[in-house]
Amino acid sequence: MSSFGSFQKFSEGTLSSHDQVARALGAQIINGVYPPGSKIPGEAEILQRFGVSRTVLREVLKTLTAKGLIVSKTRVGTKVLDPSHWNLFDADVLSWKMSQGLDEAFHGDLTEIRLALEPRAAALAARRRDPAAIKELRDAIEAMRNATESRRHFAEADLFFHKAIGAASGNVLLRSIAAVIETALVASFTMTSPIHDADLHEHNVHSHELIVDAIEAGDEEGAAEAMRRVIKTLAHWRAQAD
Repeated sequence: MSSFGSFQKFSEGTLSSHDQVARALGAQIINGVYPPGSKIPGEAEILQRFGVSRTVLREVLKTLTAKGLIVSKTRVGTKVLDPSHWNLFDADVLSWKMSQGLDEAFHGDLTEIRLALEPRAAALAARRRDPAAIKELRDAIEAMRNATESRRHFAEADLFFHKAIGAASGNVLLRSIAAVIETALVASFTMTSPIHDADLHEHNVHSHELIVDAIEAGDEEGAAEAMRRVIKTLAHWRAQAD
């Protein structure tokens, strides 16, 4: 199901020089190698370590600055900012954090933000009842139902489904939380997946199908509640896997 896209790639072999350096430094900042208030290595050290040009390094520093991880000041150097400045809605920042492992508190944060936003997105999708969006959601359900051999294929279809809900809401800001959804699903499906239990697999697919049924029926509260159940079930699976 390549049309459903793919999860973020964490293999450095697929990344550009800029992305490799940004990911390495970003992950080290997030992991506390360079704690808030400290300086990251100087230009000469980074250039020697990664073997990149000054142009690439300047772009990397711009990227990390834009994501709220660092700030550069004349005669002071480049310092790491407090986590309160980090843009955790940014797909790269989330993937760097995930590469270091997600603690229980952050898992809880992911679930809470999903519960705050995705049920509303489902309700808005039910209000709009766009036929093309409903067809996309039905296609995603079918892909989930057919994904009985590959954990990745199931997860890709599941991700497509949730991103399609955001798009179907008609709200551009709700659509932009796709990075948060992806991180939550990646984190959960690296530990557990329903595909190896036929009953659990069918239950999961059916619970997603209920969301689409409610959207198609124009049942805003029903769609929201069905979405809440799906998110809470995923959180429960993850907690059991810990």
